[in-house]
Amino acid sequence: METSELIKGAIDIHIHPGPDPNRRRRVSAYEAAIQARDAGMRAIVLKSHDYLTAPLAYAIQQFVPEIEVYGGVSLDFEVGGLNPAAVEAAGKLASKIVWMPTFSSRNDNEKHNIHGKGITILDQNGAILPVVREILELIKRYDMALATGHLSAQEIFVLLDEATGAGIDRIIITHPMSLSFGPTASIEDQKRMIREGVFIEHCFNSTMPTSDRIDPQKIAQAIRAVGPEHCIMSTDFGQIFNPPPVEGMRMFIETMLRYDITENEIIAMVKKNPARVLGLSAG
Repeated sequence: METSELIKGAIDIHIHPGPDPNRRRRVSAYEAAIQARDAGMRAIVLKSHDYLTAPLAYAIQQFVPEIEVYGGVSLDFEVGGLNPAAVEAAGKLASKIVWMPTFSSRNDNEKHNIHGKGITILDQNGAILPVVREILELIKRYDMALATGHLSAQEIFVLLDEATGAGIDRIIITHPMSLSFGPTASIEDQKRMIREGVFIEHCFNSTMPTSDRIDPQKIAQAIRAVGPEHCIMSTDFGQIFNPPPVEGMRMFIETMLRYDITENEIIAMVKKNPARVLGLSAG
C-alpha cells in the first residue's frame, strides 16, 4: 500500500500551528486543517504551550468541515500552571487532551540547567499534589484524555497510579524518547508505563536535525519492544524549520515502513489507537 493511502484516515494528535505568541510557525491552524483534509486525514489536534486551543479548533472546524479539528490545554505558566479552572474551561469547550506542564515543567528547566524553577506535580516527599488530584477528577468528569507533557519519568509513574485510580482510562505518554524535553524514558520504563488505556506517543519531530536527531530505527525498536498496539505515531510538527505536519506524517509512515513496521501496525498507530485515546468511534 502506498503512503498516500496509509495516511488516509490518519489522526495526528500533536501539531503546533499558528498563531503562537512566542515563535514563528510553519502553518496556521487553518492551513494545517486544509492540508490534512486534502491528504484524506480524519483529524488533527491543535496544541499550544501558551493557550487553550479548543476555541481555535471550533472556529477552524466551521471553515473546514471535511476534517475533525480538536483542541486541548497544556498546563503551563501561561494558563496558570496546575490550574483546575483552566481544565474545567477546557472540558466545557469539548477539549480532547489535557497535557501536564511542558516548557514550564521543572523537568525541562532542569534539563536546560535552570535549577529550582518550573512546575512539578509532586511534593517534597514525592507524593502527588492535591491540586493534581482535582485536575484528574475534572479530566474524568469531562471525558478528556490525559497526556504527560514534559514531566520526568518519576513524576509519570506516580501520575499513572493516581490517574488510573481516578478512573481515567485514556492516557498518552508524550514523546518519552525525546532528549531535550520530557522524560527521556528507556524502553524498560516505557514497558512499565503500559497498562490498559495507556499509549506511548512517538513524535517524528525528535528525529529531525534541528531537534534531538534520534535515529528513527530506535523508535521502530521501541515500537517493536512495547508493541504497536500500545503506541501512537504523531508528528509534533509546526516548527518553522520543519516540513508541514502532513508531510511529517507521510515521512514518519514511510520511515517506519523502511524499518519493517508493517502496514497493519502503522494503521493501528496512526488511525485506531489515536481514535481510541481521543474517545472517537473506530471510523
